Amino acid sequence: MRKTLTADNLQTEALKSIANFHPQIISGVESAIQKNEWVIVGMKQNPVVSGARKYLTEKNVKFEYVEHGSYFSMWKERLAIKLWSGWPTFPQVFHNGKLVGGFSELKKYKA
Repeated sequence: MRKTLTADNLQTEALKSIANFHPQIISGVESAIQKNEWVIVGMKQNPVVSGARKYLTEKNVKFEYVEHGSYFSMWKERLAIKLWSGWPTFPQVFHNGKLVGGFSELKKYKA
């Protein structure tokens, strides 16, 4: 795992800000992951996200798609997802509750 600061190294106000950084967005993603075998989290206008969706569709894999904005909107909400998952890009592909990675990792993944 990548290194992150521990709670011991964060001031109380910083901890509060982290906890309150778009928690409803994270809850929505967590809910989708709990309810569906496959989940793709992405954004409009991203060809890599479209590629991952097309890939699973062509393999007849049923998945839930969770979309948050585009290149021009909702960047803070997407940042909250990236900070939560630790994955730096979109799409974020989940299978059975675990992060597979992005489109490249999905293509290599053996379900």
